[in-house]
Amino acid sequence: MGGSLATVFAMAPLADKFMSFDPNLAKLDKFGIQLWTVKTALGKDPKGVLKQLSDDGYKQIESFEGKQGIFWGMSNLEFKKYMDELGMTIISSHCDINKDFEKKAGEAAAIGMKYLLSPFIAVQKTLDDYKKIADQFNKCGEICKKAGIRFAYHNHDHDFKMVDDVPALDIYMKNTDASIVDFEMDIYWVVTAGQDPEAWLKKYKNRFRLCHIKDRTKGATEKDASCILGEGSIDFPKIIKTAKANGVHYYIVEQEKYENTTEMDSAKADAEYLKKFKF
Repeated sequence: MGGSLATVFAMAPLADKFMSFDPNLAKLDKFGIQLWTVKTALGKDPKGVLKQLSDDGYKQIESFEGKQGIFWGMSNLEFKKYMDELGMTIISSHCDINKDFEKKAGEAAAIGMKYLLSPFIAVQKTLDDYKKIADQFNKCGEICKKAGIRFAYHNHDHDFKMVDDVPALDIYMKNTDASIVDFEMDIYWVVTAGQDPEAWLKKYKNRFRLCHIKDRTKGATEKDASCILGEGSIDFPKIIKTAKANGVHYYIVEQEKYENTTEMDSAKADAEYLKKFKF
């Protein structure tokens, strides 16, 4: 990993200095939310939660595969119909790529989704093991291409672990076919790994097509320290400007920790931040 957490976050400027209201700055036309942010509430009342997210201002949804499936107890067509009623679009979903992946790709394509993603790959033992994972990503990319959608991988902090003097994510990048395999940058996990999101976005221009906008509590040294957007230490205006310039198309809120708040209240606060967000 590149540098200690203490060093990275001791040097981070305050978030309230980042937000500029210069009328000449750009805004995000649309932003989405990864449903993992509201997973507990979602499991109890999928339709009610989706309605609330729409009311909060989210226009795009990134789902994940829970016990009720990618479409939360609905068929793909029923989910699409409900999204239409809410004025929302499901653009992507994290899923288990080792089970019924062709079927999932077909169902996703049938309702106009853009992506299926692998959400997590554990630390591997050898360089060859990482190359085997890259081969699997290429196969998933071919399946998605045949269905008419795209495949991507979502990073965690351990994807920057050095393997034979090379970050694991580099191995994935260099051993996957850019024409069929994209990546989703989780900005929080890049920062948590002591890495520079902008440097990776520039190094692999047009490989990161989606990103997770997730803030990190100021001064935190533990791994799991996400917080409401704008209350943390990550310079999103600067990073998102670079993301836009280097091929990122989808901007997706995610939060995984809720200090003195709830999932749904956090999602609403995150939406309020992005409604005012300029870069």
